[in-house]
Amino acid sequence: MMNAQTIRQLIETGLPGAKVEVFGEDGAHFEAVVIAPQFRGCTLVKRHQLVYACLGGRMGQEIHALQLTRTLAPEEAHGQP
Repeated sequence: MMNAQTIRQLIETGLPGAKVEVFGEDGAHFEAVVIAPQFRGCTLVKRHQLVYACLGGRMGQEIHALQLTRTLAPEEAHGQP
């Protein structure tokens, strides 16, 4: 089983400089907010692909579902965590 802390660490490792919050306590379903400089100029789909790439084969296996609530570039965040 996965936990929110591990998912946060995987995303932060894959997207250096990202600020990440992950929520979910059932070990399979999670929500995340990701603010990363790598998102500058990217479409929403590309941003999600970048996050999912950080998790690799864990998606659909150890992580049943991950809802990306917000994926923002730092200048878009305006005071968000």
